Amino acid sequence: MPGSLLTYTIEKSLKNGVKAGPLVSLGHSLLELVLVILLFIGVGQYLETPPAQMIIGFLGGAVLIFFGISMIKDVAQGRIHVDIKSASDTNSRGIILQSMLVSASNPYFAVWWASIGLGLMMDAYNLLGVAGVALFYTGHILSDFSWYSLVSLVIGKTRRFINMKVYRIVIVILGAVLIAFGLKFLVSSGKMLFMLAS
Repeated sequence: MPGSLLTYTIEKSLKNGVKAGPLVSLGHSLLELVLVILLFIGVGQYLETPPAQMIIGFLGGAVLIFFGISMIKDVAQGRIHVDIKSASDTNSRGIILQSMLVSASNPYFAVWWASIGLGLMMDAYNLLGVAGVALFYTGHILSDFSWYSLVSLVIGKTRRFINMKVYRIVIVILGAVLIAFGLKFLVSSGKMLFMLAS
């Protein structure tokens, strides 16, 4: 599903090239590993509750808006100076941690795992026990690694054809997309709060 993590992957691939996709996937998969363990020990029922979804939505929306505004602000203040043809300076830890934060800030991520993901995980457990859960998780993250690596490869290999003006426009658009996702999460959480209060 196109979302904030895909937007983040595109932005990092433009700046850091093909390395970005696997690093984003690594951060995302580490967060998912923690979530799979938490779901396996019974936390899933709490993530599905309206208060939990609301809190995740408000916090996640705020984080995405912050990232989006930061990207646009960097362009407006002329802090985007990347030699796209040779940019390869990759802060691996930064990308891994930020991809975890971007993933966690998406309330649909937790909701998907607490409902569909938990159901699939339990099917795997009922079929093969803990080995089934491990196989399910491995298959799931391999699909993430494949997708985000492909996106990163395509963007990273074609970025040399993009000049700085186009790059800045793309960064502003991606920042606006993150802000839009953040606002959507805030509005959804606000509606949920209104419904709970009524």
